[in-house]
Amino acid sequence: MSAQMNFLFATFEGGGSVGPMMTVARRLAERGHSVRVMSDACNRSDAEAINARFIGWSRAPSKPRRSREFDTWDDWSHENPQDGFASLMDNLLVGPALAFAQDLIDELRREPADLVVSSEMLFGPALGCEAIGQRHALLSASIAVFPMPGFLPLGPGLTPPRSEEEKAIAAAITADAEHMLDAFLPALNAARGALGLRPLARLMDQHDAAEAILLGTSRSFDFAPETLPPRVSYIGPQLDEPCWAAPWVDPFAPHDARPLALVGFSTTFQNHAGVLQNVIEAIAPLPMRAVVTLGGSIEAGELRGAENVAIVESAPHHAVLRQARLAVTHGGHGTIMKALAAGVPLLIMPHGRDQADNGVRVAARGAGLALDRTSDVATIRAALSRLLEEPEFAARAQELGKAIARDAAETPVTAMLERFARGGGAGHDAAIMAEAG
Repeated sequence: MSAQMNFLFATFEGGGSVGPMMTVARRLAERGHSVRVMSDACNRSDAEAINARFIGWSRAPSKPRRSREFDTWDDWSHENPQDGFASLMDNLLVGPALAFAQDLIDELRREPADLVVSSEMLFGPALGCEAIGQRHALLSASIAVFPMPGFLPLGPGLTPPRSEEEKAIAAAITADAEHMLDAFLPALNAARGALGLRPLARLMDQHDAAEAILLGTSRSFDFAPETLPPRVSYIGPQLDEPCWAAPWVDPFAPHDARPLALVGFSTTFQNHAGVLQNVIEAIAPLPMRAVVTLGGSIEAGELRGAENVAIVESAPHHAVLRQARLAVTHGGHGTIMKALAAGVPLLIMPHGRDQADNGVRVAARGAGLALDRTSDVATIRAALSRLLEEPEFAARAQELGKAIARDAAETPVTAMLERFARGGGAGHDAAIMAEAG
C-alpha cells in the first residue's frame, strides 16, 4: 500500500462520462488516498457516494440537476453532426476553458494535489494544470474521442482499413477532424494567453502536457493500433453503477420464462423518445419481455407501454443483465461494456457522438447488430428476432465479454495513478500491471 496521496478529479455531467471517473476515484479512496471531485453541482451525490469530497464549478458551467431543462449537450438539435459537435465545443469543451482553468487553480491553491485526473474532453482543467505546473493525467470514459496516431477517427463508424483506398479515406477523415478541431484554437489560445502561456499550433497539443492519456475501455473491444502512441494506455472499462440507480425489483412474475431484454438509451437527452417508442412497439408482439430504463432523460408519460414491457426510471444494469438475453441501446460505451461483460448480445441504434463507432465494434465481432435510428418497427422487430434466435450472437458476445470482464477486473489504473502522483512517468502496461499485482 502506498503512502496516502491527494488526488483531484475534474469532470462534468456528461452522462456516460461520469461513471468511469467515479469508479476510478472510488478505487483510490478505498486505498486510503484523499480524493476530491470537481464537477457539476448535480454530481455531488455521485462523489459523496464514494466517500470523496465534492467541489462544484463556480465560474465554469455547472448543471444543478441532471434533468433535460439543464442540458448542455445540445448536439442532438443539429441536423449536421459536425455542427452539433461544434456547438458542444463552443458551449462546454473549449469555449469555457478559462473558467474551468480558473476554478481548478483556485481549488489547488486552497488545497494542493499530488495529481489531477481530468476528463480528456475538457480542455480547461488541463490548461489550468499546465499554467501552474500541476502534474495531471487525462482519463477517457470510452474509446479515443480525439484524433491520435494509429487510431481511427471518431464519428463515421469506420472499420480498420483493408486497402490503400480505405487507408486514404480514413486519413482524409482524420485530417478533416483535426482541421475542424483547430477552428477552436483561437479560443483556447486566448485562454492560454490570459494565464500567461504561449499559444499552441494545434488544439490537440494541449494534451501533450499530461502525464498520460488513459483509455477507459478494453483493448479487446477497440480497433487498437499495434503500437500505442507514447503516454497512451488502456486501463479497461470502469463499470460501477451510478448512485442514483434504483434497486432492482423484477416487474414480471417469478416463473415468467420469456427471454428478457434490457432497453437503455442515453442518460442525456438526445431527442430519443420516438426511437424508444418504436423499440417498445417492436417488442410488444414478440414472445419476450423487456425492461426500459429512462435514466432521467425521457419522461415515462412520453411513452406508451405494452403488456410485456416494463418502463422504469432507473435500474442497476448489472443486475438486469444477469437475467437478460439481449440489450437494446443507443450505443453508449458504458451500457455496451456492461452488456458484453455479462455475455449479452446487443442491438445498437446510434444517435451520434461515439455511438456509431461503438456499434461498429460490436457488429464487427458478431456480438450484435447495429441499425439506423430511423429504422421502422418491422426492421427493429426482425433484428430482435435474429438476436434471440441465432445462437452465434450470444456465443460471440460471451467470447468478447470474457476479455472485457477480465480487463475490468484487472485494471492497472490505481497503480498507474499512484505512480504519476509520485512523479513517475507513463510506463508500459505490463510493467504497471506487475506493480499492481
